[in-house]
Amino acid sequence: MKITIDTDEKTLSTLDGDTTKTLPLYSKEAFETLSKYWVKVGWNQKYVYTFSWFGRPVIQLPEDMIRMQEVIYKLQPDIIIETGVAHGGSLVFYASLMQAMDKGRVIGIDIEIRPHNRTALEAHPLFHRIELVEGSSTDKNIVADVKGMVKANETVLVILDSNHTYEHVFNELKSYSSLVPVGSYIVATDGVMQDLSDVPRGEPSWELDNPTRAAADFVKIDERFEIVQPEWPFNESELTDNITHWPGAWLKRTK
Repeated sequence: MKITIDTDEKTLSTLDGDTTKTLPLYSKEAFETLSKYWVKVGWNQKYVYTFSWFGRPVIQLPEDMIRMQEVIYKLQPDIIIETGVAHGGSLVFYASLMQAMDKGRVIGIDIEIRPHNRTALEAHPLFHRIELVEGSSTDKNIVADVKGMVKANETVLVILDSNHTYEHVFNELKSYSSLVPVGSYIVATDGVMQDLSDVPRGEPSWELDNPTRAAADFVKIDERFEIVQPEWPFNESELTDNITHWPGAWLKRTK
């Protein structure tokens, strides 16, 4: 696709094959077109590797973090389970929200929690709301251990942010979906991979080997869940879609 922005005429034109489309530059449709490619270029430039939260690196698109806090505040979960720890910034982010709400704890699972990251997390003032589990998130023993950490009637939100292959995410969905009560979510992050197969830092295989496809296939076999973007609690615009690294990520338990 070729995109032409004419700031004098205030138009955005796209040429896709033989099809030309011209939009008002300051329109919902133009914003969505620009956002799609901004996300792709930003991912390639490692834009999300430029942020921290309460002193820990957090490798997330800020918009996804804001949308997540909207869900957390509305849901008021007792436990947030996140697969994938890395530097621990996301765990600290969720723990800070728990601290502000004066409830709950965060469980972080990773196949390898590097010693320097563990040391930094254990020294963090919010660590009293964090529990670390080291091991593969799809290992049956690890899954059983995590399930044993959840008490009856606790509201659980699950966020999958470890290995982003189709197979691994699909297995995580099968492993942890039973912990999610009606009204809560299991979130398969980073499905943006499906749109990054053609960027310099991408892989052609990502077009099919990605979390979005795993989520779409999972809801076909588990009728308790639907893929639903959480409603924005505040919106004075005509916009309707998240700018996100997590397309098709929000699996809401409805039954």
